Amino acid sequence: MTAYFDELTAALRTAGVPEEQIAATVADLRGHVAETGTAPEEEFGPAARFAASLGGLAPEPEEPGAVAEHWTWTADLFNDRRMLAVHGDQGWEVESLDPLGRFVCRRAPGAALRWEYRREVITGRRRARVLGELSPEGWELCGEWLVYGYFKRPRAATAGPGGALETLPETPRRWLFLSRRGKLVLAVWAALVLVSSGAFFIGALGMPGLALTLGLGSMASGLYTAHLESTRPRSTTPPRTGPTP
Repeated sequence: MTAYFDELTAALRTAGVPEEQIAATVADLRGHVAETGTAPEEEFGPAARFAASLGGLAPEPEEPGAVAEHWTWTADLFNDRRMLAVHGDQGWEVESLDPLGRFVCRRAPGAALRWEYRREVITGRRRARVLGELSPEGWELCGEWLVYGYFKRPRAATAGPGGALETLPETPRRWLFLSRRGKLVLAVWAALVLVSSGAFFIGALGMPGLALTLGLGSMASGLYTAHLESTRPRSTTPPRTGPTP
């Protein structure tokens, strides 16, 4: 097994894949074969051929025009996991979440990896427990928003050569993906703000009352989504579906 992964490491290094990416990929693949109990040659095929399917992640420095794509998008909490699954299957890797809660992604030219994602509540003591459970499985924390942590890992860790993406779909033109429930919540929130603001301006609701109303509305929304998350059985991202929210 050691000889196989040494050969794979050398081949990826020759292809120009960054060292940290090589280390993460090889560690994920080692964990996969240790869990399944199969030989790496049987699971992934010859090391050189498998490396060729992964080596396109990092183009040679002298290759003209080989610039990674960058794309930023967002979705509501009812739709983010589904859209992460869709976009991860198209080779988009989440690098971080920006201050507005948008997913900042990149996709390497050539043959990119498919990515899989999951979302977990990571507040308080739960944080250490979740990280401790997911890290050995190859999951890496790639962003945080409110009480949620978003995790990623290359699909090659579980799918082998099937985790590589030879043909890259076009970069989506949209950047906002709202579900029906998300649109409904947004409409209710907008109506609450409008009514509260109107009551404030006609004098029926003072500034403390306005702040209290909006605060309670935000708290109710946060508690509702957190309840959905905490009662959901822990699993990987949901089955991939079409991109229409």
